[in-house]
Amino acid sequence: MKKKIKYEKAPEGIRDAIIKSPLVKDMLPPPDRLVKKEETVKVTISLSKRSVNFFKKTAKEQGVPYQTMIKSLIDKYTDLYNRS
Repeated sequence: MKKKIKYEKAPEGIRDAIIKSPLVKDMLPPPDRLVKKEETVKVTISLSKRSVNFFKKTAKEQGVPYQTMIKSLIDKYTDLYNRS
């Protein structure tokens, strides 16, 4: 059974437009499908201070963790050159 919603406070033109508008189905995937889950491995690596400072500064400007930015760069490099 469909529940009818009343729009009594809205001006007549707006109320009629709301009532007549088609219902649009949500096109977004559920939260558990938004992020690609991938197996990860923790590593210890020594990087130049210059590189780390660059990634920290750039990541802060973009609002992401710098480790995520470094991981993304390595993943893109791997995708480009992985031929297996």
